[in-house]
Amino acid sequence: MTIGPVIGTKTMVVSPHYLASAAGARILQRGGNAFDAAVAVSATLAVVYPHMTGLGGDAYWLTYSAGEGRVRAYNGSGRSGYGVRRDCYAGESSIPRRGVRSAITVPGMADSWEAVQRQYGRLTLAEVLEPGIGYATDGFPLSPDQHGNSILAGAALSPGAAAVYLPGGKVPRAGGKFVQKQLARTLRTLAAGGRDAFYKGVIAEEISKDMLASGGYLTRDDFADHQGNWVEPISTDYHGHQVYQVPPNSQGFTALMALNILERFNLAEIEHGSFEYYHLLVEALKLSFRDRDQVLTDPEFSSIPLERLLDKQYAMELADSISLRRAAALGSEPVGRDTAYAAVVDGEGNAVSFIQSLYFEFGSGRVAGDTGILLQNRGSFFSLDPSHINTLEPHKRTFHTLMPAMACQAGKPAILYGTQGGEGQPQTQSLLLTRMLHYGMNPQEAVNAPRFVWGRTWGEPTQELKVEKRVAPQVLEELAGAGHLVRQAADYDGIMGHAHAIAIDGNGFRSGGTDPRCDGAAIGW
Repeated sequence: MTIGPVIGTKTMVVSPHYLASAAGARILQRGGNAFDAAVAVSATLAVVYPHMTGLGGDAYWLTYSAGEGRVRAYNGSGRSGYGVRRDCYAGESSIPRRGVRSAITVPGMADSWEAVQRQYGRLTLAEVLEPGIGYATDGFPLSPDQHGNSILAGAALSPGAAAVYLPGGKVPRAGGKFVQKQLARTLRTLAAGGRDAFYKGVIAEEISKDMLASGGYLTRDDFADHQGNWVEPISTDYHGHQVYQVPPNSQGFTALMALNILERFNLAEIEHGSFEYYHLLVEALKLSFRDRDQVLTDPEFSSIPLERLLDKQYAMELADSISLRRAAALGSEPVGRDTAYAAVVDGEGNAVSFIQSLYFEFGSGRVAGDTGILLQNRGSFFSLDPSHINTLEPHKRTFHTLMPAMACQAGKPAILYGTQGGEGQPQTQSLLLTRMLHYGMNPQEAVNAPRFVWGRTWGEPTQELKVEKRVAPQVLEELAGAGHLVRQAADYDGIMGHAHAIAIDGNGFRSGGTDPRCDGAAIGW
């Protein structure tokens, strides 16, 4: 396994699929900038990593324009339909996790592509969609990750989706040619007509017609009224870096809270990989999750006290509550983990950190009509309890796990980082950043080092601390002795998610690291 990062003097692209990284590199070589390349990567991932992301899902973006000298955020998440109410699920304890009745939020990805492209891109939308359209039309080698997830979740696919992803009723083999003609046609329509073709034109018409025929709830009006938002990112200062996240409905503030807590401890005196290191990170994150679960929803429906949650004094109070020898008895709700994170930096100093998702693997499991679009099931995370902070209401955004990160130094991007993994995103982000800032690791070393993920997964009654067994046996014993419910995971376990990072050093060199658990690549020059 390669330890050293890929290093470029001017550019860097990282993503969980090598063809998507290559698509971004191609756009940069054609004269596009980081924003053009990022949209190309995003669109290509929607084709070559269809089990994790696609046109039927959402996306969040952190952008840095060298010309403007500032970080901005774009919230590309969709809202529930106007007609989607709790009484649509009368007599049910929760929203179904799969099927057409789980697809209740408008996909926000296509809107986000045009928003980023229009604001900062140099090329046309059609030009940056070209690589993805080519792979959908002519096919590509099916990835091992898609093969594995087809085995895992194939039974959740509707007949229409199974016809695409299980051709001939069989799981396609890794490395075999995979073609998506319907999706290619939809992407060409989008390239020609822009976002309005998706939200106000033939694509919206086809999706809503399919919804009406199959008992779904999204309508033409829901699509026509969708609009993503440019928003001010939230941030905290951490050891000489300003660390940025997308504000709620993203859970990004959770990672900032954890950093504020960790700042109260001297990590320079704590050995990396020790019991103290892992225990401290887990306990800081538990406290952040506790507060997150009490307040996170659409901020247009409920006020979220970010000023208090990100206050340094509050962080000190939380830090003082941590026992350095015992695990706190705290819990959290399971959330989806299947996403795709990527990042791009160009030679002009522009930078984009972004993440996209269908929520579960293959989302709702339903392809909309003849569009080839696999619809997300993100809205299934809404609660049907009217007293719950994240209760289902019409035209509302749900609690969202997606959270790209960017750390700046002296006002310029220094580290772009993120990961697949739902509940694991703030956990792995904390590992990556502390490893790079406190222990001198390069992006690849930080990604490769053993990881953990704490929390309860779907169908499991316990709050486990899953730790890769590469962690020293003595450390695992100490963690268990402190009260953590330790479960050993594989050496490079997929449950840890797919993490990627780019670091920019004082010479301007760009170092890229991609996760050995996925099919990704770092490309720079």
